[in-house]
Amino acid sequence: MALHTQQSLSGFIASEPQQSVTENGDTRFYVRVGQPHFRREDNGGFSELDPSFHDLVTYRATADRALARFVKGDSFVAEGYVRTFQIERDGEVVEREEFVAKKLGHDLARTNYEVDRGRRAPAAERDAPALGKGISQDAGPARVDTGALAM
Repeated sequence: MALHTQQSLSGFIASEPQQSVTENGDTRFYVRVGQPHFRREDNGGFSELDPSFHDLVTYRATADRALARFVKGDSFVAEGYVRTFQIERDGEVVEREEFVAKKLGHDLARTNYEVDRGRRAPAAERDAPALGKGISQDAGPARVDTGALAM
């Protein structure tokens, strides 16, 4: 079976998360995100450049979880795709893009946290798909401490 891959995006949450509702009634999570950039120097070191800023959105259950767990300054990793669209601004049509995150989590390399597995199903229930039974995908909330690490 072929390896399934998608585009990824990592960086930091640069704005306060915003919640809205789509025309279909789905929860929408929106943030501006920053992506750090570096230049490799001749001596083998790196120089930090100004970050670039982009829009990130996610929908439905992932949006609900993101609204409860992410704050400005958090480091993240996302999997999804870039959506390009047009908007009208000051009478002109402008092309925009946003990263649509299908999966979104804190960046393990830059975030200290503990996973609360208290609500996790017993092993027999987690193996239920092989037995034809359904399981819950919710492993419970993560407790995050991003203040200990500098970005």
